[in-house]
Amino acid sequence: MADDRAERIAGFIAPLRVKPGSKVRLDRDFDPRYKAGLKKQEGIELLRTGVSLLAEYQERLAAQDTFGVLLCLQALDAGGKDGTIRHVMSGVNPQGVSVSSFKVPSSEELDHDYLWRYARRLPGRGEIGIFNRSHYEEVLVVRVHPEVLARQKLPGEQCGPDLWERRYREINRWERYLTDNGFKVVKIFLNLSKEEQRTRFLKRIDLPEKNWKFSAADVRERRHWDEYQEAFSEMLSATSTKWAPWYVVPADRKWFARICAAAVLAHTLMDIAPRFPDVGEEARKELLVTRRELAQEAPAGVPADPYTAGHPPAGRSGGRSGGRRKKERKGRKGRKGKKGKRG
Repeated sequence: MADDRAERIAGFIAPLRVKPGSKVRLDRDFDPRYKAGLKKQEGIELLRTGVSLLAEYQERLAAQDTFGVLLCLQALDAGGKDGTIRHVMSGVNPQGVSVSSFKVPSSEELDHDYLWRYARRLPGRGEIGIFNRSHYEEVLVVRVHPEVLARQKLPGEQCGPDLWERRYREINRWERYLTDNGFKVVKIFLNLSKEEQRTRFLKRIDLPEKNWKFSAADVRERRHWDEYQEAFSEMLSATSTKWAPWYVVPADRKWFARICAAAVLAHTLMDIAPRFPDVGEEARKELLVTRRELAQEAPAGVPADPYTAGHPPAGRSGGRSGGRRKKERKGRKGRKGKKGKRG
């Protein structure tokens, strides 16, 4: 059953995956309004299934305590990062998930290398860490706004024309280091169209309850749309690797974007295939001893073990074995036959 689910999910997200080594051009290769032929109501049901699947595998991930997962979310303003996190992670145990948002770097952060502040927020083993914006800001915002780069205090010779290629290599190596140490890296770019962004900005202005979400800085960034599209295209081309692939998720339809994000994360967890640990023979013996002690403490009229009373083993129902039910049916048939002879 798990293999069937894994196969279906892999097929669903395959069109979203950036093939390592491919040359990406966003406006040509990925449609922000793509929805795989689904209708919204179908999508709502699929999202519920995906959230349930995530909850199941997150529990295994935490119990095994061997692997960790880092999910990087990138998008332009109004791309739907916050809503995606809220809906996709709605069914998981919050104790096993951390969300980190990265704003303008502090003076302390600027006194370290550009990956330092991201490394400090990495998840532990058994955890899912989500970067709401990530280390990829260092080849996106910093590239579009050279004044940000100037604040990073790099030695002059390190700011040459090969800076971005060097950062791509450094990021790829860092992510390879993480995966080699048991931390899976999965990356999602929420691909929003310019017209949909315009519509969402207007909604934030028109609805009083959404005014707090709007910032004039968002509109100023929109003026750099073409520069960002080029920066995203180059980033996807250079940093989608076999060990840490990029998925370009169509974001014009929020419901579909959330399904895709859930599927990508579920695929990552199913690929890890975490298992509940085997406690071992000695520990199992101790459990059985403890079970007997607890069963003996049951008050009068109460099942010794309420769980097994309510969850009979396979082949049992309502406390009667299959064999006993067969005997009872046979007995009833015999009594009917005797009555017929006497009649």
